[in-house]
Amino acid sequence: MPDQILLVDNDKALVFSISQYLVNEGFIVETANSVENGMKFLISNKPALIISDILMPQQDGYYFIKKIKSSEQYSNVPFIFISAKGMTSDRICGYKLGCQHYITKPFDPEELLAIIKSLLAYARVCTHFVDEKTNSMESIFNNNQQLLVSPLEYEVLKCVLEGMTNKEIADILKFTIRNVEKYVSRLLSKTDTKNRTHLAQYCYQHKIKVKRANDGNRTRE
Repeated sequence: MPDQILLVDNDKALVFSISQYLVNEGFIVETANSVENGMKFLISNKPALIISDILMPQQDGYYFIKKIKSSEQYSNVPFIFISAKGMTSDRICGYKLGCQHYITKPFDPEELLAIIKSLLAYARVCTHFVDEKTNSMESIFNNNQQLLVSPLEYEVLKCVLEGMTNKEIADILKFTIRNVEKYVSRLLSKTDTKNRTHLAQYCYQHKIKVKRANDGNRTRE
């Protein structure tokens, strides 16, 4: 599913051009012309990333980011400021309040796109790390047919058994190839196998049931 981005700015022309550009790049873009409307949207939605102007009527972007970063639910959402306030002191203020990037208007949409992709990729890595720590169990397997793996290792192993390359797995799971290599390496270590072919052979020979960590009694052959 495409990543959803919340864009908060009262500049109608800029909002239209940026939202259209990002939609064409495969994102879902929700817009708000004020901090108040942006907060209303967040009541029932959690976007993958937030972009906000600073100078807006009533509450400004600084107020907005303070609310976001003080919320347990939204504090981990990447936040980008786009603003005509280009002084070094303005950027420092934004970073101190928790924004991940500060872009001075006018800017090239391609630069914004590159920043968005970078932040989302980093956010996925962080989320995967947290998920693994949260769902982690002692990584064990026994010759008695059961291999216990984390949710992410499960997804990678499933793809390996289907004969996918690391690049294909990375594309499907939205990982970097390096991350895929890391998970494959873990699986090789757990099964004491030397490569993907041996890993697949091991699973088939031992008729291993692949079971998600913290997934109750549900198993998959």
